Amino acid sequence: MNNPFDILFEPVPIGPVVAPNRFYQVPHCNGLGHRMPRALAALRGVKAEGGWGVVCTEEVEIHPSSDLAPNIEGRLWDDGDIPALALMTEAVHAHGALAGIELTHAGHHAWNLISRTPALGLSSVGVSGFAPWQTRRLDKEDIRNVRRWHRAAALRAKRAGFDIIICYAAHNLSLAMHFLLRRYNDRRDKYGGSLANRTRFLRELIEDTKEAVGDSCAVAVRLAVDELLGEEGLSAQGEGYEIVALLAELPDLWDVNISDWSNDSATSRFAKEGYQEPYIGFVKSLTSKPVVGVGRYTSPEAMVNAIRNGVMDLVGAARPSIADPFLPEKIRDGCIADIRECIGCNICVTGDTLYTPIRCTQNPTMGEEWRRGWHPERIAPRQTAQEILVVGGGPAGLECARALGQRGYTVTLTEAENEPGGRVIRECRLPGLAEWRRVVDWRLTQISQLPQVSLYPGSPMRAADVLESGFKHVIVATGAQWRRDGKRRTVLRPLPGHNLPHVFTPDDWLRQGFDKLSHQAQPPQLTGQVVIYDDDHYYMGGVLTELLAGQGCQVTLVTAAPLISYWSQYTLEQGRIQRRLTELGVTFFVQHKLQAIEPDFVRLVSVVNGRAQDIAADSVILVTDRQPNDELYHSLKPALAEGKLSSLRVIGDAEAPNIIAQAVFSGHLAAREFEELARTETPFKMEYIDLD
Repeated sequence: MNNPFDILFEPVPIGPVVAPNRFYQVPHCNGLGHRMPRALAALRGVKAEGGWGVVCTEEVEIHPSSDLAPNIEGRLWDDGDIPALALMTEAVHAHGALAGIELTHAGHHAWNLISRTPALGLSSVGVSGFAPWQTRRLDKEDIRNVRRWHRAAALRAKRAGFDIIICYAAHNLSLAMHFLLRRYNDRRDKYGGSLANRTRFLRELIEDTKEAVGDSCAVAVRLAVDELLGEEGLSAQGEGYEIVALLAELPDLWDVNISDWSNDSATSRFAKEGYQEPYIGFVKSLTSKPVVGVGRYTSPEAMVNAIRNGVMDLVGAARPSIADPFLPEKIRDGCIADIRECIGCNICVTGDTLYTPIRCTQNPTMGEEWRRGWHPERIAPRQTAQEILVVGGGPAGLECARALGQRGYTVTLTEAENEPGGRVIRECRLPGLAEWRRVVDWRLTQISQLPQVSLYPGSPMRAADVLESGFKHVIVATGAQWRRDGKRRTVLRPLPGHNLPHVFTPDDWLRQGFDKLSHQAQPPQLTGQVVIYDDDHYYMGGVLTELLAGQGCQVTLVTAAPLISYWSQYTLEQGRIQRRLTELGVTFFVQHKLQAIEPDFVRLVSVVNGRAQDIAADSVILVTDRQPNDELYHSLKPALAEGKLSSLRVIGDAEAPNIIAQAVFSGHLAAREFEELARTETPFKMEYIDLD
């Protein structure tokens, strides 16, 4: 019987090379770049091992005048950068995949903090990101130089072993795209004015690259065909369409998406699988060359439909390839239920936006392939036949029990609630967070396939229960709860009025009502004027605001930060969150902290000038710190000292409240480290500089 997904495994010719299948890992940033080349090579190599037919770099700087620091990207300034990139191509080729490199000059997007050379732009304008300096206007000699630098980088990329050279004109992050855009390009020479002129620079880059390396390397274009800006930018009905028509047969491959990055990598809270198809669907009608597109595809059915419906020839992915590097192989083997589906949270993106190694909520091994020697599908077998009790079935406990079971240990997992999942199973019922349930569902599916792992929901455990059970090895994953006294970074002591009856925390929605199996009371039904004080600064304050505003409450969102949901900048969501809440009629007070709560109003104080003001409030919700539920752990520590237990460990939010990705990582780390001795004080390998 044929695999219904066989079409995904057909080879695709791309100029002088052939992709072994239709799975194409598009370029994506990772916080490793030129700083950690061995870690980067291992990360990309694992994806090739997992069946991705094409594996690409992140954007790779071609010259010191396109220095993207503090972001840590790829670098190909001179021949000295070739060996580091060759590590990646060797790792990718070892598994029969093609290696692609995205060459870029970032124009006014480059700050040049390391090179300290003037940034280059189409005119002398401020560089991106509110920095207090400007670009130097490109003259014709500069344009010739950029073309020369790009050609030289392509030749170096060929020497490094790359099969596909990508000319980058997407995300509003590249000089080639800046030339295309009317709002940037005010030139009056042959590179400005008409669309044909504004397309000239990109055309020349493609032609130069094909002339230099086209005999053995495919030359691709990565283009944003729609910016979702209407007449202010490129659109699929306007100049985006026309650019593809002008250049249709010139490149060997079209990699098309929407811009900017926050649109291209929209979270699941705001965009669902395949969301880019309405914008990119026209491209194949204009060219005979293969087309790759993205849309956070996680289901093979959606991938097949995109191919059969003529939207694309290769299924592009960044985030799904991060969540499950072995997604293609699992589809090939018919193991669809084993796919670790991306939840669209964009924690992976924070590796780039926070200049740190990439991480993933679903895949705790991401970024740790070389540093810790972790593989997403393989794990060291058990050393001895131990039995382990894991208390708490949230994300940390589920991952810990699953990974211990994969190692071959006998594991008993207990959960106090009737439905496992902890914070995830509660939070996924909030607006826009439904796909986060995949964190729980995938782990429950895997545990169900491990006969040595037993799950007991509805089983709260006290210290006496644990000791009576007879287990010698105990891992505590009992989570955390939101504080009711309002203490947080901007309120360092209990908030006056926090114990009034109209004051609530997120747990009044999360721990009640949503869990139909708990038979607890429904969450409070609020009306009138509700004040939400967000001193957490991620998603919780915003989603509760959205929930209550959608129920007709008049909501005021207060935060001491300069933006609402401040930390969501790093997941590319902040603008969307604020726009949605504005449309719902929410009132915002930024740079204000809560000073006191009274029966019918709250007192705010400005963190800028200290001025106080009172606003009406029928109800108040405090989104501040969380308290670890670590009582069980501390109650068991004397038993460890007395020898009644052989090992005791606390993980996840019970150890230190954090984001869900860290809870999963904590559980996985505990499973990996059980009965294993750390080799050094530093728990992972470092990429030291050889000064000899």
